[in-house]
Amino acid sequence: VTATFYRGAYALPLLAGEMKKMFPEVEYATGYVGWIGWHSFSAGEKKTKLPGNFAGNDFFLMFSYPLMEGNKDTALPNANSIAISAKMANILFGSPEMAIGQGLRYENERDLTVTAVFEDLDALSSDKFDFILHWDLFLEKNPWLTDWHNTGPGVFIKLSENAHVDGLRSKIRYFVKRYDTQYAKGDHLELALQPFTEKYLHSTFENGAISGGRIEYVRLFEAVAIFILLIACINFMNLSTARSVDRAREIGVRKVIGALRTSLMKQFYIEALLFTTISVLLAVGLVALFLPQFNLLTGKTITSPLENGAFWIGIAILAVVTGIVSGSYPALLLSSFKPVAILKGNVRVKSSGGFRRGLVVFQFTITMIFIVAMIVTSQQMSFVHNKNIGYEKSNLIYVMITGTIQNSYNTFKNEALQLPGVSDVSFISQRPVEIDNTTTNVVWEGKEADTKVKFTQAAVGYDFMETMQADMLLGRDFSEESNDSASYIINETAAKSIGYKDPIGMPLSLWGIDGQVIGVVKDFHFNSLYMPISPLVLRLKERNPNGALLIRTEPGKTAVALEGLEALHEKLNPEFIFAHQFADEEYAFMYASEQVIKKLSGYVAALAIAISCLGLLGLVTFTAQQRTKEVGIRKVLGASVPQIVVVLSKDFLTLVILSSLIASPVAYHVMNQWLNGFEYHIGLAWWFFALAAGGVLVVALLTMSFQSVKTGMEDPVKNLRDE
Repeated sequence: VTATFYRGAYALPLLAGEMKKMFPEVEYATGYVGWIGWHSFSAGEKKTKLPGNFAGNDFFLMFSYPLMEGNKDTALPNANSIAISAKMANILFGSPEMAIGQGLRYENERDLTVTAVFEDLDALSSDKFDFILHWDLFLEKNPWLTDWHNTGPGVFIKLSENAHVDGLRSKIRYFVKRYDTQYAKGDHLELALQPFTEKYLHSTFENGAISGGRIEYVRLFEAVAIFILLIACINFMNLSTARSVDRAREIGVRKVIGALRTSLMKQFYIEALLFTTISVLLAVGLVALFLPQFNLLTGKTITSPLENGAFWIGIAILAVVTGIVSGSYPALLLSSFKPVAILKGNVRVKSSGGFRRGLVVFQFTITMIFIVAMIVTSQQMSFVHNKNIGYEKSNLIYVMITGTIQNSYNTFKNEALQLPGVSDVSFISQRPVEIDNTTTNVVWEGKEADTKVKFTQAAVGYDFMETMQADMLLGRDFSEESNDSASYIINETAAKSIGYKDPIGMPLSLWGIDGQVIGVVKDFHFNSLYMPISPLVLRLKERNPNGALLIRTEPGKTAVALEGLEALHEKLNPEFIFAHQFADEEYAFMYASEQVIKKLSGYVAALAIAISCLGLLGLVTFTAQQRTKEVGIRKVLGASVPQIVVVLSKDFLTLVILSSLIASPVAYHVMNQWLNGFEYHIGLAWWFFALAAGGVLVVALLTMSFQSVKTGMEDPVKNLRDE
């Protein structure tokens, strides 16, 4: 069970120990950092930098990570212990067996002992880490987390077998009140429980309640799959109907020799089920064949469920339901033919024409919605990629500050600026694409006592604005010529929240440090476009900075700049591996899921068009067969092939146009809801819907023309002959 604070998906660092102590229902509890951090390690001459996390003593008792060496009860006995993966053990010690009990150096500042070695994590694991450090070490490195009013990491608890979950929920809701001296009615934490099995898919919270997450994508593609299947069922109905004239004599003969309508219906149902079964087997084979490519496209590691009995039961149920649904209309229609009329060659299907046309309208309505979704998704991703986020993300590199760089930052900066290809150097306390350190402890002149405004804050170095290429609206950047140790730069949103008409020179206090505003920077995005730009306060910290080095390279010279930077890093910080990230790549990675949606929506739209056109072709073929004599008479009276095409196609073009009229408002609503998930997004332009409708009309017209031209070119004598 995951304990989360009521306003979000994180909890309090001290919560795990207190819950285990205070509630008998809690068998195990551990804090857990919700974000994976990359840390440097060395053992003798060997060194590496790998991703990992922090957790408490109970971590390996709660989770089923298999240990190759060590014991779960003593996997993390104290702050000087570490559990590592087999991969990390092989890198630093040669094997898991040789790693146990050995010492290694953490961030070149602390010696740790390997107390456990766990198997390398499976590709299906949602968290990927190569080491677990002790929770007490995390608290040592972040003393601000010992304040009960601060939040950040997550908390996992495991309940005993006989625990009453609902009872525990009510007991823990206001549990923090007894510890938090700042607990107030308007700004307080309420605890809730979330099953761990729901954590990955249900990760978004709003007002303390789960409001979505990755589950939205699962539901989206479930809906898409259902609609595609419905379109396929409609196709089967229309194509079966189109073949009704060909099978009419068979039905007539069978009825004459005594076949009952029920036996005929049974036959058609069996045929539909047979087609469905064959289709399912082919589909399963194709899924197994293309699964590696699908995993490559989506970045997931989905395994084939062919050995899972529940999968085959589900597939069997799906096949039966699909066969019955798709076979019902043909079975009812074909079994209703009158044998006398059939044997006289007078087969006419006048009933249910509205139903068949309704199926076509439904098909093309869904198809157009898919096309609009593809267009809107593509346009929004283009908007995200090209949007001016307030600073220039191209040619911007950041390197996490490690080891001696923290103490020799000025030396690194001065020498880096002499390297070819490097134009500017500064630093920031967090990654520039994701600054999320917030506080309400900001005071300004005229602030009312009960006003609670959440500010995002970050520490930066000199030349920050120039390195980021952000725009100053008022005032100046931090300057070495001025004493800016207690000066602040705020963004436009912060200026509006504070309410200063002329902010420059006005007093401002952050965490009790009194200073003044020296500049106002134009709003820039320091988080996802799903989130609004929040009030931002930037402070200066030139001594012993931590966070990320920001390096601006000259266009076209990034490679040579990186070569020089790596050599400089090796000289000044030899115990640590040089690792860098590009700001534009990190920004794009934030929208990786949306890029996948964009690609998949294109494939879905193409598939829907193809299937719908097959159904339309079936209905046009059926209509042409029903109007064979009419076409023959028109040709005898002088009608040309284009005129025949118009006669046979105009009714169906009307259906496609009707589909467009129905689909447009539905697509507008659906895509407007999706776009509203972004705080910054495109508008829904009229041409999105016009393009989708035009595309559907053109493809439908080509489909109808194929059969109509074929019918119009047939010999009228043959069509008028009555056998």
